[in-house]
Amino acid sequence: MNEAAQLADRLRQAGYTKCDIARIIDRGPSLVSQFYTKNKGAAFVPALREVLTAVETAGIIDLPELTALAARHTHRRTNAAGRRARVRSKAVLITPTGSGTGRVGAQAIASGSSRLRPLIAEAARRGLRLAFTVRLARTGYLPPSGNRTDSPGIRRDVTQRADHTEERSYGSAQTGGFDATDVAHRVDTHAGDGTAAVHAWLVETGRTHPDAHIPHLEIRTWRPR
Repeated sequence: MNEAAQLADRLRQAGYTKCDIARIIDRGPSLVSQFYTKNKGAAFVPALREVLTAVETAGIIDLPELTALAARHTHRRTNAAGRRARVRSKAVLITPTGSGTGRVGAQAIASGSSRLRPLIAEAARRGLRLAFTVRLARTGYLPPSGNRTDSPGIRRDVTQRADHTEERSYGSAQTGGFDATDVAHRVDTHAGDGTAAVHAWLVETGRTHPDAHIPHLEIRTWRPR
């Protein structure tokens, strides 16, 4: 473990949780977890040392006091104008009107496309409609390129890319799209893997062969009229 994780471990042995440590350094609990999993936290080592010393030698145990001590050594990043830099936050899955989009590429697909599952589950909970765009190698599709019956989505024409792949859209507001509840059930039967669920549908409907690989997938949602 790196030093940040070691210091965090000593604080946990003293009775503090990861959430407590996150509050002390004024960050999210996920960052504390990344001390262990992603080797992060070097910038917080001085603050954690100060806090640990206060706990072990001065007997300070109150979170507000420890937070004040840590604040002397933790500083938010600033941008070129000197203002506090923006940080990434959780994306809004679906807007109040029902519109939402989720995309996954090669890396996310390799790990199971788990980021699509909450989007699809929320769409099902709200009774929304759903469409998806799939990218395959051109030779991966069985129907001919540009077949309107095969690809009746928002992107009326097939999108061909320089890497010899094609994108085809399935479902749209004009054609009614898919019931998100049905898609969510498919995803659940594939252990939460949205890409595997879509691939199975493509195979079942005669649009691709079982060995085809999906390198990119996009999900769109909307509220039916």
